[in-house]
Amino acid sequence: MRGFYFITDRRLCGKPDDEAVREAVGGGAVAVQYREKELPRGEMVKVARKLRKICSGKALFIINDLVDVALEVGADGVHLGQGDMDLKEARRILGPGKVIGVTVHDVAEAVKAEEDGADYVGASPIFATTTKPDAGEPAGLKLIKDIKARVSILVAAIGGINESNIDSVIEAGADMACAISATVASDDIKSAVKYFAGKWTG
Repeated sequence: MRGFYFITDRRLCGKPDDEAVREAVGGGAVAVQYREKELPRGEMVKVARKLRKICSGKALFIINDLVDVALEVGADGVHLGQGDMDLKEARRILGPGKVIGVTVHDVAEAVKAEEDGADYVGASPIFATTTKPDAGEPAGLKLIKDIKARVSILVAAIGGINESNIDSVIEAGADMACAISATVASDDIKSAVKYFAGKWTG
Protein backbone atom coordinates (compact mmCIF):
# COMPACT_ATOMS: atom_id res chain seq x y z
CA MET A 1 0.00 0.00 0.00
CA ARG A 2 1.43 3.34 -1.06
CA GLY A 3 -0.11 6.78 -0.93
CA PHE A 4 -1.38 9.53 1.32
CA TYR A 5 -2.05 8.80 5.00
CA PHE A 6 -4.59 11.20 6.55
CA ILE A 7 -4.51 11.94 10.29
CA THR A 8 -7.35 13.75 12.02
CA ASP A 9 -6.72 16.75 14.26
CA ARG A 10 -9.80 18.30 15.81
CA ARG A 11 -7.82 21.31 17.10
CA LEU A 12 -6.61 22.32 13.65
CA CYS A 13 -9.67 21.40 11.65
CA GLY A 14 -12.61 23.73 11.19
CA LYS A 15 -14.95 20.83 10.40
CA PRO A 16 -16.31 17.83 12.32
CA ASP A 17 -14.10 14.73 12.05
CA ASP A 18 -16.62 12.81 9.96
CA GLU A 19 -16.85 15.62 7.42
CA ALA A 20 -13.05 15.93 7.27
CA VAL A 21 -12.59 12.19 6.80
CA ARG A 22 -15.28 12.03 4.11
CA GLU A 23 -13.37 14.70 2.18
CA ALA A 24 -10.02 12.98 2.74
CA VAL A 25 -11.32 9.64 1.48
CA GLY A 26 -12.92 11.43 -1.47
CA GLY A 27 -9.55 12.98 -2.21
CA GLY A 28 -7.86 9.60 -2.38
CA ALA A 29 -6.32 8.96 1.05
CA VAL A 30 -5.28 5.28 1.31
CA ALA A 31 -5.33 5.32 5.12
CA VAL A 32 -7.06 7.39 7.80
CA GLN A 33 -5.88 7.60 11.40
CA TYR A 34 -8.32 8.82 14.03
CA ARG A 35 -6.14 10.67 16.53
CA GLU A 36 -8.08 11.85 19.55
CA LYS A 37 -6.80 12.27 23.10
CA GLU A 38 -9.35 14.51 24.78
CA LEU A 39 -12.92 13.34 24.14
CA PRO A 40 -14.68 11.10 26.69
CA ARG A 41 -14.39 7.46 25.65
CA GLY A 42 -18.07 7.09 24.77
CA GLU A 43 -17.97 10.07 22.44
CA MET A 44 -14.75 8.80 20.88
CA VAL A 45 -16.31 5.43 20.14
CA LYS A 46 -19.34 7.12 18.59
CA VAL A 47 -17.14 9.21 16.26
CA ALA A 48 -14.87 6.24 15.45
CA ARG A 49 -17.87 4.14 14.34
CA LYS A 50 -18.89 6.90 11.91
CA LEU A 51 -15.36 7.16 10.53
CA ARG A 52 -15.07 3.40 10.09
CA LYS A 53 -18.21 3.41 7.94
CA ILE A 54 -16.89 6.28 5.81
CA CYS A 55 -13.58 4.46 5.26
CA SER A 56 -15.07 1.00 4.68
CA GLY A 57 -13.90 -0.42 1.37
CA LYS A 58 -12.09 2.82 0.48
CA ALA A 59 -9.30 3.45 2.98
CA LEU A 60 -7.62 1.68 5.88
CA PHE A 61 -9.09 2.92 9.17
CA ILE A 62 -6.58 3.15 12.01
CA ILE A 63 -7.11 4.24 15.62
CA ASN A 64 -4.25 6.06 17.32
CA ASP A 65 -3.04 4.44 20.52
CA LEU A 66 -6.32 3.03 21.89
CA VAL A 67 -6.35 -0.71 21.20
CA ASP A 68 -9.62 -1.26 23.10
CA VAL A 69 -11.43 1.36 21.02
CA ALA A 70 -10.05 -0.13 17.79
CA LEU A 71 -11.35 -3.53 18.84
CA GLU A 72 -14.76 -2.22 19.87
CA VAL A 73 -15.48 -0.32 16.64
CA GLY A 74 -13.96 -2.88 14.28
CA ALA A 75 -11.15 -0.63 13.02
CA ASP A 76 -8.59 -2.06 10.61
CA GLY A 77 -5.85 -1.53 13.16
CA VAL A 78 -3.96 0.77 15.51
CA HIS A 79 -0.99 3.10 15.49
CA LEU A 80 1.27 3.01 18.53
CA GLY A 81 3.79 5.53 19.81
CA GLN A 82 6.95 4.49 21.63
CA GLY A 83 5.25 5.13 24.99
CA ASP A 84 2.00 3.33 24.15
CA MET A 85 1.02 -0.30 24.62
CA ASP A 86 3.69 -2.89 23.77
CA LEU A 87 3.33 -4.01 20.17
CA LYS A 88 3.30 -7.72 20.99
CA GLU A 89 0.55 -7.18 23.58
CA ALA A 90 -1.46 -5.15 21.05
CA ARG A 91 -1.08 -7.98 18.53
CA ARG A 92 -2.22 -10.54 21.10
CA ILE A 93 -5.38 -8.50 21.76
CA LEU A 94 -6.17 -7.56 18.15
CA GLY A 95 -5.17 -10.81 16.46
CA PRO A 96 -3.15 -11.46 13.29
CA GLY A 97 -5.58 -9.86 10.85
CA LYS A 98 -5.27 -6.27 12.09
CA VAL A 99 -2.77 -3.65 10.95
CA ILE A 100 -0.34 -2.28 13.54
CA GLY A 101 1.87 0.72 12.88
CA VAL A 102 4.54 2.14 15.18
CA THR A 103 6.10 5.61 15.38
CA VAL A 104 9.90 5.37 15.19
CA HIS A 105 12.60 8.01 15.51
CA ASP A 106 15.65 6.02 14.42
CA VAL A 107 16.73 2.86 12.60
CA ALA A 108 17.01 0.76 15.77
CA GLU A 109 13.38 1.45 16.69
CA ALA A 110 12.30 0.61 13.13
CA VAL A 111 14.18 -2.70 13.12
CA LYS A 112 12.69 -3.65 16.51
CA ALA A 113 9.19 -2.73 15.30
CA GLU A 114 9.57 -5.04 12.31
CA GLU A 115 10.96 -7.84 14.49
CA ASP A 116 8.02 -7.45 16.88
CA GLY A 117 5.51 -7.77 14.03
CA ALA A 118 4.61 -4.22 12.95
CA ASP A 119 3.01 -3.85 9.52
CA TYR A 120 4.45 -0.39 8.98
CA VAL A 121 6.48 2.28 10.76
CA GLY A 122 5.88 6.01 10.92
CA ALA A 123 9.28 7.71 10.59
CA SER A 124 9.10 10.92 12.60
CA PRO A 125 9.71 13.80 12.53
CA ILE A 126 11.20 14.29 9.06
CA PHE A 127 10.99 18.09 9.14
CA ALA A 128 10.22 20.58 11.91
CA THR A 129 6.58 20.41 12.95
CA THR A 130 4.26 22.44 15.15
CA THR A 131 1.43 19.90 15.03
CA LYS A 132 3.00 17.74 17.75
CA PRO A 133 4.97 19.83 20.26
CA ASP A 134 6.82 16.80 21.69
CA ALA A 135 7.82 15.37 18.30
CA GLY A 136 11.53 16.03 18.82
CA GLU A 137 14.26 17.34 16.55
CA PRO A 138 13.70 16.84 12.80
CA ALA A 139 15.70 13.92 11.41
CA GLY A 140 15.61 14.86 7.72
CA LEU A 141 15.19 12.71 4.63
CA LYS A 142 18.14 10.54 5.70
CA LEU A 143 15.91 8.87 8.28
CA ILE A 144 13.58 7.59 5.55
CA LYS A 145 16.50 6.31 3.45
CA ASP A 146 18.24 4.64 6.39
CA ILE A 147 15.07 2.90 7.58
CA LYS A 148 14.15 1.74 4.07
CA ALA A 149 17.61 0.18 3.78
CA ARG A 150 17.07 -1.90 6.92
CA VAL A 151 13.42 -2.98 6.98
CA SER A 152 11.07 -4.59 4.50
CA ILE A 153 7.81 -3.26 5.96
CA LEU A 154 6.14 -0.05 4.78
CA VAL A 155 7.52 3.31 5.85
CA ALA A 156 5.22 6.30 6.37
CA ALA A 157 6.88 9.72 6.68
CA ILE A 158 5.48 12.31 9.08
CA GLY A 159 6.45 15.70 10.43
CA GLY A 160 6.46 19.03 8.64
CA ILE A 161 5.54 17.58 5.27
CA ASN A 162 3.86 20.00 2.85
CA GLU A 163 3.50 20.88 -0.83
CA SER A 164 7.08 22.16 -1.04
CA ASN A 165 8.81 18.99 0.18
CA ILE A 166 6.50 16.05 -0.62
CA ASP A 167 8.44 15.22 -3.80
CA SER A 168 11.70 14.86 -1.86
CA VAL A 169 9.95 12.63 0.71
CA ILE A 170 8.75 10.26 -2.02
CA GLU A 171 12.16 10.31 -3.72
CA ALA A 172 13.71 9.30 -0.38
CA GLY A 173 11.58 6.14 -0.51
CA ALA A 174 8.53 6.82 1.67
CA ASP A 175 5.68 4.42 0.90
CA MET A 176 3.20 6.75 2.57
CA ALA A 177 3.27 10.30 3.90
CA CYS A 178 1.20 12.38 6.31
CA ALA A 179 0.80 16.14 5.97
CA ILE A 180 -1.45 17.10 8.84
CA SER A 181 -1.38 20.90 8.83
CA ALA A 182 -1.41 21.04 5.03
CA THR A 183 -4.65 19.05 4.86
CA VAL A 184 -6.82 19.23 7.99
CA ALA A 185 -6.44 22.99 8.29
CA SER A 186 -7.47 23.53 4.66
CA ASP A 187 -10.89 24.90 3.75
CA ASP A 188 -10.98 22.29 0.99
CA ILE A 189 -9.60 19.09 2.53
CA LYS A 190 -10.60 16.99 -0.46
CA SER A 191 -8.53 19.06 -2.89
CA ALA A 192 -5.59 19.26 -0.47
CA VAL A 193 -5.54 15.48 -0.05
CA LYS A 194 -6.01 14.96 -3.77
CA TYR A 195 -2.85 16.97 -4.42
CA PHE A 196 -0.75 14.76 -2.16
CA ALA A 197 -2.43 11.49 -3.17
CA GLY A 198 -1.77 12.34 -6.79
CA LYS A 199 1.96 12.20 -6.14
CA TRP A 200 1.69 8.44 -6.00
CA THR A 201 -1.08 7.86 -8.54
CA GLY A 202 -0.34 10.62 -11.04
